[in-house]
Amino acid sequence: MSVTIEQEGISIGTVADFDHHDWDDLVARSPQTTPFHYRESLAVQAAHADADLHLLVGYKGHEAVGLFPVFEKRKGGMAMAFSPAPGLWVTYLGPALLNHWKLKRRKRERRNKRFVRGCLDWIESELKPKHTQIRPGPEYRDVRPFEWSEFDIDVRHTYSVDLTRGEEDVLMSFSSDARNNVRTDGDYRVYEGGIDEIRAVISQVRARHDEQDENYGVTPRFVADLYERLPEGTVRPYACEIDGEIAGGMVALEAGDTVYRWQGGAKHDHDLPVNDLVDWAIMTDAMDRGVENYDLVGANEERLCGYKAKFAPELRSYYTMETGTAVTNALSSVYKKFR
Repeated sequence: MSVTIEQEGISIGTVADFDHHDWDDLVARSPQTTPFHYRESLAVQAAHADADLHLLVGYKGHEAVGLFPVFEKRKGGMAMAFSPAPGLWVTYLGPALLNHWKLKRRKRERRNKRFVRGCLDWIESELKPKHTQIRPGPEYRDVRPFEWSEFDIDVRHTYSVDLTRGEEDVLMSFSSDARNNVRTDGDYRVYEGGIDEIRAVISQVRARHDEQDENYGVTPRFVADLYERLPEGTVRPYACEIDGEIAGGMVALEAGDTVYRWQGGAKHDHDLPVNDLVDWAIMTDAMDRGVENYDLVGANEERLCGYKAKFAPELRSYYTMETGTAVTNALSSVYKKFR
């Protein structure tokens, strides 16, 4: 059993230190979590990142106030803490609050501050990291406790399409070329598949990165493990088939009211607008299930924003919090191996 940190009325420890709630129950109850917060997803990430996982939770009495999964990496005798784990192209993780919207502003901010500080105290006490990097999702807005704890804050961006308007209104908000593309007639089939489609889509993306001499840490096995271990419907592999072959696709993730455009969309040589057709299929299927948002996962690379912006998304921000990166040049070189 690890230590438990007390931070002004909030107790912080690992989920094993408390017997109040199951981890996944807390994940399902927070509006700030993602598909990557679930226990099986975290276990897969830990295995593929070769990292130790620590499931931190905070309680005020028996009331859960937050959860915070942290990955511990050690290299050359030095510890580093990450959330999400490095190298797997997991966009969001970090802390998520519970039972906070019922509070007035002052109490809500105070609870967030105490929870974060308690978690950071636990990380420092138990892991003693030389470097810490945290990246929560767009729903986690108040990152000031990290800034007050001397973290460097980097603002990042993503796009989100509001699916609650219905299929016709969503389509009419697209640019004219996007509308024409998704109405394309031709000999193709867009469908939701399984392991075979995962292997094809991820392999295409890896090949594209290899062509550009860029690192890509996602493997077909990693995504297949998520598909097999998470609840049905969490990992949704979409493919566009032309002449009996998979021309392209996208591995989407879904949890709560959001579907995420996670991995795929590699450049192809076909005349048909494969990526537009796949994106539209993901959106229309999600609308049929009552999903409210399509997170396009990233609006940071200028060359990719033009494609995503044609779906008339809302621009949203999220944050990367980092500390300890300037310890030594040698340590910095080690960090690069994890990115």
